[in-house]
Amino acid sequence: MKNQIESLATQLLNGNIFLQEAIEILEKEMIAGALARSEGKQLVAAKQLGIHRNTLQRKMVDYGLGASRSRTRRKPIARASASPRRRKTGTA
Repeated sequence: MKNQIESLATQLLNGNIFLQEAIEILEKEMIAGALARSEGKQLVAAKQLGIHRNTLQRKMVDYGLGASRSRTRRKPIARASASPRRRKTGTA
């Protein structure tokens, strides 16, 4: 394994690939591989990678991996009443 990594590092250097780009390539491939092995189960893939599930989801978005289900948080719908809601006071 060590020889393969050394060979890969040499190829990347010879190909004028900067370190950050090499890291992104490796990270993306490892995430894709873990998701494939776990049949898309993100929690299992995150455990294989040794990262938190939220980190995996963020990286999936960053790299454009997996289903593009984006969860957008919505603000609660404002009340239709004209007057604002009053606070309760301690008196009865």
